[in-house]
Amino acid sequence: MKRNKFRALTLTALSVIALVTVLAGCGGKASKDSTASAASANGGTAERPHVTVNVAINGGLSPLLLAKEKGWLVEEFNTLNADVSWSEFQSGPPLLESLASKRVDLSFLGDGATISGLSANLPFEVIALLSDGKLSNSIITPKDKGITKVEDLKGKSIAVAKGTTAHVFLLKVLEKYGLSDKDVNLIALQPEDALPAFETGKVDAWVTWDPYTTKETASGKATVIAGSNEGIAAPVSAIARTDFAKSNPELVTAFLKVYKQAIDWQNAHNDEAVQIYADLKKIDAGVVKALLASSAPSLRAYSQEELDAQQKSAELLLSNGFIKNKISFQEHVDSSFLEKLSQ
Repeated sequence: MKRNKFRALTLTALSVIALVTVLAGCGGKASKDSTASAASANGGTAERPHVTVNVAINGGLSPLLLAKEKGWLVEEFNTLNADVSWSEFQSGPPLLESLASKRVDLSFLGDGATISGLSANLPFEVIALLSDGKLSNSIITPKDKGITKVEDLKGKSIAVAKGTTAHVFLLKVLEKYGLSDKDVNLIALQPEDALPAFETGKVDAWVTWDPYTTKETASGKATVIAGSNEGIAAPVSAIARTDFAKSNPELVTAFLKVYKQAIDWQNAHNDEAVQIYADLKKIDAGVVKALLASSAPSLRAYSQEELDAQQKSAELLLSNGFIKNKISFQEHVDSSFLEKLSQ
């Protein structure tokens, strides 16, 4: 009897242990399923670490200014457990310095800075084309200098931000008219320093971009001797720091999504966009309106023609000794983020 009673108690205990184990297993699975469901409902943010994305605005009237002002990029990144740290630069070369020290993750560059950065083996990828740049650059001169054509620049002092799209434009224009940088006196000045030098007559010409070109010519004191009439492409590229893009591809795609949103909003709300740009840049609204009317921001993949134009620019900079290493521009272009955006 005792033996049978002991056996019954043992079987009961084992049954209880088995039941507890099963319930624990079911509870664990339910917990994991609940966590996964919550993560899915929140776009996967429950499982990804928080990221601060360093976004740089590279001068001009960029749609990114609208995205910043309206809070669109912050809103989009927040859905991916990320936020934004903004910075602004006058031109590409100082931006590249910050990118090299991992203080810029996403931005855009003109052709000069893009090519010089790639030649210097800086870690970034070209992820989209924002403009063909044919309307971007101009050579302007004070009207009282008596300089009316490119050939008149021989022996003159020219302000230019070296390593920028304006620098590449100047080299191409000089070559077109039978001159080289050795025939002129190049003065390396960033826009904020070139502006007073130009307005006080300390330089004979200035190679620059908008809003400076339109602002100076609208004053009636300056004239354009070479600009969009030259038909010279100067592609503007959206870029992403390589390691950042590899670790956060969804954030790169989100960046492009918001950039496109800003372009579409600007096109649909031109008057409001004009006022925002005018307030931010402290420029007359009439000047801004003229600028937007002559510009065409876009977001698309590079065509073969545009890739070839960038390659020719790289070869020109190499032959002029401005870059030291030959590059294959096409090898640094990654259109996969744009492709994901269109899916």
